[in-house]
Amino acid sequence: MPWRSMTPEDLAQVQVLADTIHVDHPEDPEVLAERRQLYPKGCLMLVEDGHAIGYALTHPWHLGEPPPLNEPLGRLPEAPTTYYIHDVALLPVARGKGHAVQAAIRLIEQARAAGFSNLSLVAVNGSQAFWERMGFRVLANPGLEAKLASYGPDAVLMVHDLTSPNRDA
Repeated sequence: MPWRSMTPEDLAQVQVLADTIHVDHPEDPEVLAERRQLYPKGCLMLVEDGHAIGYALTHPWHLGEPPPLNEPLGRLPEAPTTYYIHDVALLPVARGKGHAVQAAIRLIEQARAAGFSNLSLVAVNGSQAFWERMGFRVLANPGLEAKLASYGPDAVLMVHDLTSPNRDA
């Protein structure tokens, strides 16, 4: 499997990928580095033929309260209520090869192994249908409209319940 743990040395490549993939939602190098520093076991790189073609950033967080884009977290919560998928980003050359499915399965397994009862994310750029196939569902959370709008016009908060046997990917 081409996904591997992200190292500090990968951060320059992560920044290039983020700037290429998320043109409308740039994040500063310090923000990406902090995510990796706060929860390194939740950060992955996708490398194929020696080239970085994707990454994933995840960390424990509060269900229903997605963190704002391009802002440092400061620290992780002492009593997290979700395993939050900040980003699974793939270059166009990496899409359609099963890499996103591999990442999702790996992240679901990590969340389960860490004792979380759910995973959550904000689906953007038309990814809602993919995440639904992976067992996520839209989580209505009144009052989040303005925050979700900062993620883009099609952004939706989603959750994957690990406690229901019918929710596994």
